[in-house]
Amino acid sequence: MLQDAKPILKILALLLVVLSLFMVPPVILLGLENDPDLWAFLKSMGLVAVVSITLLAWTWRTPVELKTRHMFILTTSSWAVISAFASLPMVLGAPQLSFTDAVFESVSAITTTGSTVLSGIENLSDGLKLWRGLMQWLGGIGIIVMAIAILPFLKVGGMRLFQTESSDWSDKVLPRAGGIAKASTLIYLGVTLAAILSYRLAGMGTLDAIVHAMSSVSTGGFANYDASFGIYHDRPLILWLGCLFMLGGALPFVLYIRLLRDSRGALWQDQQVRGLVTLLTLVIATLTLYRILAFSDAPFPALTNVAFNVISVVTTTGYASADYTQWGPLAVTTFFFITFIGGCSGSTSGGMKIFRFQIGGLLLANQLRYLVHPSGIFAQRYNGRPLNDEVVRAVIAFSFFFFLAVAVLSLALAALGLDMVTAVSGAATALANVGPGLGDTIGPAGNFASLPDAAKWLLSIGMLMGRLEILTVLVLLMPFFWRK
Repeated sequence: MLQDAKPILKILALLLVVLSLFMVPPVILLGLENDPDLWAFLKSMGLVAVVSITLLAWTWRTPVELKTRHMFILTTSSWAVISAFASLPMVLGAPQLSFTDAVFESVSAITTTGSTVLSGIENLSDGLKLWRGLMQWLGGIGIIVMAIAILPFLKVGGMRLFQTESSDWSDKVLPRAGGIAKASTLIYLGVTLAAILSYRLAGMGTLDAIVHAMSSVSTGGFANYDASFGIYHDRPLILWLGCLFMLGGALPFVLYIRLLRDSRGALWQDQQVRGLVTLLTLVIATLTLYRILAFSDAPFPALTNVAFNVISVVTTTGYASADYTQWGPLAVTTFFFITFIGGCSGSTSGGMKIFRFQIGGLLLANQLRYLVHPSGIFAQRYNGRPLNDEVVRAVIAFSFFFFLAVAVLSLALAALGLDMVTAVSGAATALANVGPGLGDTIGPAGNFASLPDAAKWLLSIGMLMGRLEILTVLVLLMPFFWRK
């Protein structure tokens, strides 16, 4: 058994090396500022280096030959291990968080959820602010690579819609998934640089522009202020730029490659993209009209605030420019339901993903046709391709287990003494990787610091499950998985 674990441990060691390299920019920044947090990062890098070097020395001669069983274990363990080691600077640094709080914060960052236990964020060292952004940026690119190269191999995730029975890309834009992942990484970097430049020109400080660009494109939602993007509530240009880059992170990165390879209509031709844009337009228009009629808001400020917060929640970014729980019952109910949706498959966003709702709608429409015409034969097509039974089965299974997980996690949180709104919205926001929940405690104006430690661990597990498409984690709990 130990010998079987060697390939997994070797890859985990290499991932820890990458994590330590991401700690270099905060170290340089803290060194230039002569900030005491420098030692926290140096100690963290040292611990990560010792563990990774030890594992590499033990496994260096081991060939990396992974079977499907190994890939399930590696996918789950890599996110958990990276999150644990990424928490070290927050335990050793100025916030001196407890291990529970630090792990919650790092899991939230790596999974690009955006929930936080920190207050007084503006008073953190610049190095730690940068580290929070870097963790989300690293998690964002990890999500894209996982969606393109790993989850389809495990027969999990929405990118299976791009596959044929031969497990090759049905309309591949590059020869293999590895090439697509590399191209997506370059695009991800390019979009991030564009976001940094845009935010800087719009009036953000340099560090704010860098961190908010990384957390916008990764749809992570960590900000440098307790008020999140509310600090820019009087600067609509920055809020609209936030809308642009959050939406950019929630679109399939595969389509960006097609767009750059002379397929000008690639984005709008995709059924996911059309569905997402249509949904956002309807929700934003409805809530904007509601704000104008019920609260007498001026049209443009109402549109700006509604658009920013709706896009933030639907794309699972989790920024807030205002406390939308104070917008009345229609708005609160709407925000609860759009928490589940998410962006497109192959993007950095979490949630159920828009394509699952679209396929669910197709199945419902066909079922209604069967009731009227029992002998009829109705084709099921999505994005111009026939929907095979395997994809339909995967969508139904994921949807069932997603809502089952929300129910179980909600009940567990309620058993710990959390009120119904906090328990249910906390479970939903964790599994959908959104960030803020609803209510006074964990809503957009609050944070997760006051929750009991047991609740934070449950929510951390929920965030990891949501990020890994739930089934990837659940299969590890099945006894038959571990049988030879």
